[in-house]
Amino acid sequence: MPDRHVESFGVKDGQLVVGGMPLERLAASVGSTPFFAYDRRLLTARVEVLRAALPSGLHLGYAVKANPMPAVVQHLAGLVDSLDVASAGEMRVALDTGTDPGSISFAGPGKTDPELRQAAAAGVVVEVESRGEVDRLLAAGEAVGVRPVAAIRVNPDFAVQGSGMRMGGGPQQFGVDAEQVPGLMADLAGRDVDLVGFHVFAGSQNLDADLLVAAQERTVELVLRLAEQAPAPVRYVNLGGGFGIPYFEKDQPVDLVRLGDNLGRLLDDRLRRALPQARTIVELGRYVVGECGVYVTRVVDTKVSRGQRFAVVDGGMHHQLAASGNLGQVIRRNYPLVVGTRLGPPAGAAEDVEPVTVVGSLCTPLDLMGSKLPLPEIEVGDLVVIFQAGAYGLTASPTAFLGHPHPAEVLV
Repeated sequence: MPDRHVESFGVKDGQLVVGGMPLERLAASVGSTPFFAYDRRLLTARVEVLRAALPSGLHLGYAVKANPMPAVVQHLAGLVDSLDVASAGEMRVALDTGTDPGSISFAGPGKTDPELRQAAAAGVVVEVESRGEVDRLLAAGEAVGVRPVAAIRVNPDFAVQGSGMRMGGGPQQFGVDAEQVPGLMADLAGRDVDLVGFHVFAGSQNLDADLLVAAQERTVELVLRLAEQAPAPVRYVNLGGGFGIPYFEKDQPVDLVRLGDNLGRLLDDRLRRALPQARTIVELGRYVVGECGVYVTRVVDTKVSRGQRFAVVDGGMHHQLAASGNLGQVIRRNYPLVVGTRLGPPAGAAEDVEPVTVVGSLCTPLDLMGSKLPLPEIEVGDLVVIFQAGAYGLTASPTAFLGHPHPAEVLV
């Protein structure tokens, strides 16, 4: 699988190219290793692929939590229709892009009173997740002298099989249970809040188009059922996303054309007819940015221990926790990884050498970046590249662990 990723970025003189720059030159321009690099060209191309596959009139939202680096969010803000945030910090990043606050939504089960006041004052759509949060949002609106804008995040009465993380169905910290939503809407009728619609998100990181299609259809059925009891015409429908990306050797990319065709049918045949005033959104994070970024770390030592080759790098799980297998993997599998300064034709081909295990700089056996990989010769000073690092990398990792410096992030 690394060959596919190498090809998407490109190779020049045996080095991976990121953002048009050979890896060693990029490392020199960053000034230190390790670092994350996100390719501007690939981000733009990814959105273009989505635009081509998704139906006209369906709004594309970016979930900032996937990668909240300000330069990345600023770039994507000019390409997508809306931004979804999960904290006051992300909300500030989103507002700084100049995006209309009405095109920014704020989700998350633990919004604080100061966050609710900030969101209400800014005019951001607050996706409320409980009756208590509704009351606190109304108090926040009164405190800042505005009528807050809200949507109800719905915990659906179904789960999406095959998702890396289930965020709907059964008891959840996310959203209001679907069966409680009609009562909540009745309570909100006449209260000082602009209730615009619903957000339903049942699961993430799903590669099975059949399961995603089924989830989309059940989501639309649920939204239409709830809309019949809404106190005002529905103007906002967030269908979630959940499109996965392939991380491991046997993973296959999700069938985007199938998903787009199904969304087009649902939009034309059901949503537009029943909810003509609604802005319908599919919200994607990992699918937009995940494959557009790399984590680059330099080899600082090599050794052989009882017949096993090791390469020790200056990065590790404190920056890229997911690649170490410590972010939800039951059975650890290797992320796609190459020696980015030793790529000859054919790109990324392994030589007839003993497998090498790539480990990080932390004093724990958990700091494993790649196990028994068929890499070419590897020496001190080489740059190791871990792909699929554009989403849930730095901000999903324990950066303070053992006191190592934070890595740089660059958009090139």
